[in-house]
Amino acid sequence: MSLLRRLREVLSSVPAAAGAASPGGRVFSDVSEVSLADAWELYKRDPACRSSVDLLAASTVGAGFYTTCADKAVYADAERAKAAVDAYCKRVNLDRMLNRMARRLIACGNDFWLKADGELVPLPVDAVEKIDVAFMDRGGVRVPFRVAGYRLAARYGGGLLRPDVVIHWRFEDDVPFGFGVGLLQTLLYTLRVHGDQRPAYAWMKAKIERLMPKIFEKYAGPDVLAWVPYADNATIKKFENIIRNRSEEGNWLFYGDVKGKGLPPQVLPVQIDPRARFEYYVEHLINQFYLGCETPLARLFSTPGFTEASARAAVELQDMLVRAVQRDIKRTVEAEIFDWVVASAGFDAGKAAVRLNWGSPEAPEINVADMLKAAELGLISVEEFRKNMVKFGWELGSAAPSRAAERRVKAGWLLQKLE
Repeated sequence: MSLLRRLREVLSSVPAAAGAASPGGRVFSDVSEVSLADAWELYKRDPACRSSVDLLAASTVGAGFYTTCADKAVYADAERAKAAVDAYCKRVNLDRMLNRMARRLIACGNDFWLKADGELVPLPVDAVEKIDVAFMDRGGVRVPFRVAGYRLAARYGGGLLRPDVVIHWRFEDDVPFGFGVGLLQTLLYTLRVHGDQRPAYAWMKAKIERLMPKIFEKYAGPDVLAWVPYADNATIKKFENIIRNRSEEGNWLFYGDVKGKGLPPQVLPVQIDPRARFEYYVEHLINQFYLGCETPLARLFSTPGFTEASARAAVELQDMLVRAVQRDIKRTVEAEIFDWVVASAGFDAGKAAVRLNWGSPEAPEINVADMLKAAELGLISVEEFRKNMVKFGWELGSAAPSRAAERRVKAGWLLQKLE
């Protein structure tokens, strides 16, 4: 644990207000080192950050989900419990809520939902100011044990929310149950090495982008200095006035010798020093920034030679992160939402085992030969067969074949088998 975190623990340690893990225990209030609101502002204002977060969020939850439950033989009310969950997900539009949550989770490392009166209410990204963590004291060893409460910021009314009414989505950090760390928060961190501090990558990138228009203004239309010998005071005053009111583009700037003796006229354009080659440094900084975004999207559109094979390999590496986030979201949804809904509906959540599955349920592959065989054996009716064949592109008339025709078809099939 760093010295700063130890100091912060001592200063923020308060008697447990919502119950301690052990008698005489105390509560440590964890605070996010980088404001979640700052990370969300970076998402909204930086195109590279927004596109990277949106891509990762879409890869994580964009495919949607479906639910499954235990077999009816295991629990008779399993299907009814699943129906209650499906109805609830449809009513609150859980798909849309998960999409919104995934963006905040990836960008900020945290998102908070309030469970109130059977509803799920997403809290503003900066609503939770502190997380009270209770410690368990055993033999002089203090171990973070559970969340004691979520403290709201003063602008949201303050107060302490009980852990059982809050769903905390988070990326892991070194403090269990505390604030997580998202992708964009990493870009906002500074780094201190032996007393020297490296600025945040987001700050450095923003400063380069801020200076670029000024560089173009200065050197795309450069100032030109012209030596004008034998200039009188009136001429010099005139040129001074022009210089004071010059536009952003380049101008001709004149100067001369009032006494009348000087060098011959000269024209000296102001140019950038060709030795100042910063492209390698800028490329390194931008590469670090894109690594922090953890997605190959920016490189696909900006880097020459980024082949399809390298893009495919980058996407495979990204999928490893996506699958880990999907597993975490799946477990949280099942434990915090599905079990809660099933129990509220009066069913046994453990026996019903309602589960979230990403994507769409796999439908069995059906071909024309199987449909013909089913129709010949009488497993499906002629009308059902005709409806399915229309899906395969068959152009069928409105009139179905007669019963006699059906018998002739079946008789022909039997004769073919006997031969």
